[in-house]
Amino acid sequence: MIKNLLVLTVLAGIPVSTSQMTTKNPSPVLVELFTSEGCSSCPPADRLLQQLDASQPISGAQIIVLSEHVDYWNSIGWKDPFSSSLFSGRQAAYASHFGLSSVYTPQMVVDGFAELTGSDKVRANHAIEGALASEKVPVRLSSIVLNGDSVRAHVDVDPSKAPADVYVALALNRAESNVKSGENSGHHLTHVAVVQQLQKVGSLTTEKKFSQDVEIRVPQKADSSNLRAIAFVQQPGPGKVLGATLQILETR
Repeated sequence: MIKNLLVLTVLAGIPVSTSQMTTKNPSPVLVELFTSEGCSSCPPADRLLQQLDASQPISGAQIIVLSEHVDYWNSIGWKDPFSSSLFSGRQAAYASHFGLSSVYTPQMVVDGFAELTGSDKVRANHAIEGALASEKVPVRLSSIVLNGDSVRAHVDVDPSKAPADVYVALALNRAESNVKSGENSGHHLTHVAVVQQLQKVGSLTTEKKFSQDVEIRVPQKADSSNLRAIAFVQQPGPGKVLGATLQILETR
C-alpha cells in the first residue's frame, strides 16, 4: 500500500514534514462506503472496506477509502455517533445519478461510476479493476499544518478534460463503537476512514490547473493524532471521480 506519511508535531502550527516511498505510481481509485451502525447488514461491508484499505488487493491501484455514515437509521434504535445528514444527502445524489429508486445500506460507490452492495467483495474488486482503465488527473496535497482545531493544506490539481469539483475530506483512520441498542446491539464495531468533514473547496476547468490553500475544521471530538486527509476531483452530479490523493496524519 502506497501512502504518504505525514508526521505532525504535537505543537499546533508546526509545518508537516513529508516522507514518501518511491516506487511505481499506482492509479488512485476512490471507494466510498455508505454505512450505518444501526444496520445489521453493514458490519461485513465495514470489514471489507478495512481489508481494501489495509491489503490493497488490486495490482496497480491505490485504493483510497471513505466511510460515510448516513443518518436515516438513527431513529430505529441506535444513533450512529459518526452519522451525518451530509452523507445521506450525498448518497441520495448518487441514487439519482445511478437511476436508483431509493437509497440502501451498505452501498459502495467506486470512483463515482459504479455502485454495488457494500459487502460484495467480488463485484468490488471488479469495479476497482475497471476504474484502472481511466486516465487520472494528478492531485497533490502539500504544506499541511495542524493548527489547533483546523488543518491547513495546499491543493494542486492539473487541468482536466472536463469541468469538475475539488473536494477535501478529513477522516478518522480508525474508529470503534460498542453498540448498545438497535439491530447491532451488543456488538463491537470497527471502522476505517470515517469521514468527519467533506468540503467542496473549488472547481477545476479544462484551461488551467487548480492551486489553492484550504482550511478544514477538525471536529471537537476528533483525535488529531488519528486523522487522514483526502483530496479528490469529481465531475458534478456527483459523477465520475477523475483523481484523488491520500495523506495519513500521525503525531510523533
